[in-house]
Amino acid sequence: MAKVSRESASQGGEYGPVTDRSDEIEGYTVSFTTFNIDLDQSPMLKGLPNDECQCPHWGYVAKGSMTIRSGDREEVLNAGDAYYLAPGHVGISNEPGTELVQFSPSDELRKTSEVIMKNMQASQGG
Repeated sequence: MAKVSRESASQGGEYGPVTDRSDEIEGYTVSFTTFNIDLDQSPMLKGLPNDECQCPHWGYVAKGSMTIRSGDREEVLNAGDAYYLAPGHVGISNEPGTELVQFSPSDELRKTSEVIMKNMQASQGG
């Protein structure tokens, strides 16, 4: 049986506003993510179709809350909520300290992560 915990995850790291620990299980990335500050993720998604995340995610809000925009509607995910985010979403705000456990198809997540990392480097002058 494959399993991963925040402590055993071998990928990810400290990315300033976000702490992410992750590992891959059978083609899915399991991420343990903490948002250290209130974060509008829009600037990090520039360059993706419609400047929105195109990777689907299934997850659980372990602590805090997060507001997601999908199309023309916004929805708040609160501690205790399980969720599915279809392609075409953006996290627009969150309570500092919000913690998520999220499951994403690894290939699709990699494509999104490449754009995010490029945008983060550009914003830091690198």
